Amino acid sequence: MLASLADVEDKVESLAMPTVKNIPGPYRFFFYSFDCNEPMHVHVQRGRMTCKFWLEPIALSRNHRFSPRELNQIRRMIQDNLDKIVEAWHEHCG
Repeated sequence: MLASLADVEDKVESLAMPTVKNIPGPYRFFFYSFDCNEPMHVHVQRGRMTCKFWLEPIALSRNHRFSPRELNQIRRMIQDNLDKIVEAWHEHCG
């Protein structure tokens, strides 16, 4: 059976932008494969909104469309899941 184009695109995206698993909520926490040369960080997405947080220390690097209130919520989620995010970074980036 042939894979659909959408299935192939999803697989390519997951390889290029691995997602941190098991963080509940409306956000997707992920890395870009070409970002591994930068200090540890995580990208966060919900719909068309995105942001990037440095992990050591946790600090906002960039924001596109998230409100300050939602950024505070994301920051708390990163703090609460920091070990999981750092482990995923090391698994992906070495």
